[in-house]
Amino acid sequence: MIGRREFLRGSILAGAGLVLGPSLSHSDLELEEQLSPPPFDTDSLERFVDSLLIPTTAKQAGTRPAPDDPSRAIPHFRIEMREFLQKVHRDFPATRMWGYESASPGPTFDFEHGQDAYVEWVNLLPIHHMFAVDQNLHGAENGVPQVRTVVHVHGARVAPESDGFPESWFTQGKSALYYYPNRQDAATLWYHDHALGITRLNIFAGLFGAFLIREPFEDELNLPSGRYEIPLMICDRSFDRRGQLNYPIGPLFHHPWVPEFSGNAILVNGRLFPYLAVEARRYRFRITNVSNGRILRLTLSPEHPVHQIATDQGLLDAPIEMGSIQIAPAERADVMLDFSALRGRQVVLQNDNHEVMQFRVSSVRTEDSSSLPQKLRSVQKLSSSRATRIRMLTLDEYRDPIGRITRSLLNATRWSAPVTETPTLGSVEIWGFINLTKDAHPIHLHGVRFQILDRRAFDAEAYQKNRTLKYAGPLTEPSASEAGWKDTVRADPGMVTRIIVRFEAFAGLYSWHCHILEHEDNEMMRPLEIRRPNYSGNRS
Repeated sequence: MIGRREFLRGSILAGAGLVLGPSLSHSDLELEEQLSPPPFDTDSLERFVDSLLIPTTAKQAGTRPAPDDPSRAIPHFRIEMREFLQKVHRDFPATRMWGYESASPGPTFDFEHGQDAYVEWVNLLPIHHMFAVDQNLHGAENGVPQVRTVVHVHGARVAPESDGFPESWFTQGKSALYYYPNRQDAATLWYHDHALGITRLNIFAGLFGAFLIREPFEDELNLPSGRYEIPLMICDRSFDRRGQLNYPIGPLFHHPWVPEFSGNAILVNGRLFPYLAVEARRYRFRITNVSNGRILRLTLSPEHPVHQIATDQGLLDAPIEMGSIQIAPAERADVMLDFSALRGRQVVLQNDNHEVMQFRVSSVRTEDSSSLPQKLRSVQKLSSSRATRIRMLTLDEYRDPIGRITRSLLNATRWSAPVTETPTLGSVEIWGFINLTKDAHPIHLHGVRFQILDRRAFDAEAYQKNRTLKYAGPLTEPSASEAGWKDTVRADPGMVTRIIVRFEAFAGLYSWHCHILEHEDNEMMRPLEIRRPNYSGNRS
């Protein structure tokens, strides 16, 4: 028989348009704590008692005929999504998570340029979600399965049927077979869930991993490699007092969706306050911000120079010495750190002065055959004169009478509206993001790469009154760390951020969106249709 607490709880949640899996209904906490338990104070945990987890490398399951030549066999990977328990800290009980191959981060894919492959993504997750599913959100309505997944390799140039379109989700026991040609510049990509209406929940649960593409010329650069090249997937989370992931629920009876998430704990490769024992030599760290909404500002203590060598879509022209690294959600920073002058010392990686992880540098001298090249690769700048179209697109927020954010949109348009961004394959366009909100929004375009042109302050009040774009300051060029090829750009509040895009890979239906996952899940996402030059017809 259902108890009074469970009945009351179910009534409140149903009235708010929420569905929770049964695994969340057996707590002895008060009703309020059941709905949104207070986060555990992770500052009370001892620092640097667990070693950093290094994700495994994805293991090939077999081969399949290549799509362009059935006589050619190409690698086939089978990656299962499962629920599992993972220790995030010595003094926590094991935490329930979801992940690829029962780990979070999932296994790292490591491909050479042009080494194409099939990946079969298999959903073996429970049928009930571990977090509240808000049925008020488009794509998560009543009648839609609670647990749905679709995998997007962020930054990959693939045909649309392998991109992970948000509506192409599949449920428990089903799978999707995607083809990755990997014919693009060497870069640090990553894969994650992209299911419409619940992306924020699925990634928060642990569904993400690294996806690397290399090129032969990198060998000549003599960068650190092997055990001296390490992915760092960093995200903020919160936990309840039982050591379980704690995703908050917003104000009930109004809108249970949370406009943004900010946690009080930072995980690196799935662990809290880990340490890494390093040799006194150069290392290469491929950093990805997999947070729902937090911008990372990373520094070292004691201060020590870091050299950034690549951004989202590949190597920069030359290394850049950085005192700090700032990356918004979904952005990547590929960096080199030389520990040779820090023998026998302990160095802490911090985010906004909060400890994230520790490097323990060996006191033994180490031979190091790697180098920090003066030149990495030539990055050809796209000229604005090549653009055949300029699109000016607003970033919008909507609030209720007491100021609570109820929805975020792109160009004041819902996800389900007819496609409006329809560039032609082979064309170059300039997109300007007019940020009318108080947030910085990391904007991601699927299927393409781009370069940042500039940012410029504007009069937001004047624009909202009469749609007149009145600039209020000079053009600001992108920072040196943003000067390469990108797939995600930080659009700052009160600024017009312009990018130049070459639509060069595939035609078909993709998407573009804010990568603050709470915004993306509440319709700050639009379809993007790249059309062939001879396109005719209408898509609604």
